[in-house]
Amino acid sequence: MTDSPITIRPAQLGDEQFIADLIYGLALYEKAPEKCFATAETVRQQIFGDRPAAEVLMALDGDQPVAFALFFQSFSTWLCRPGMYLEDLFVMPEHRKRGIGGALLRRLAEICVERGYGRMEWACLEWNELAKTQYRKIGAGPLEEWRTWRLEGDSIRELAEA
Repeated sequence: MTDSPITIRPAQLGDEQFIADLIYGLALYEKAPEKCFATAETVRQQIFGDRPAAEVLMALDGDQPVAFALFFQSFSTWLCRPGMYLEDLFVMPEHRKRGIGGALLRRLAEICVERGYGRMEWACLEWNELAKTQYRKIGAGPLEEWRTWRLEGDSIRELAEA
């Protein structure tokens, strides 16, 4: 950790390996590294390719990436407006409690305002008390009656072929 100020900027070509490394760090933190398949090449294809699937903000301590937020546009049929889905926000453990996560969330909120989005949503693991405390401080709350459902891997293929 340095004494440099933290800067937040959009990811750019050349950040692919840093992003892949931070994604792997998140997978380790969430106790599921065996489920992480992000590489510099897949990041390049999905974030910087012809049809970007998501956007990434980078937080840097000096010139060293220490955190990221990956997000994409969603849509609310009830609001009839686009929104933002925050897929992942991760701060390297040795850089936590410095306000970096909060700074990323503020920048994401600014992007929502700039783009006229009606919502910003994300999921949080039930055991992640540090994150839940931060989210409550900014005025967010869980949707108690909703559960996330997932279809993946072979199940997607089987449904498509049914």
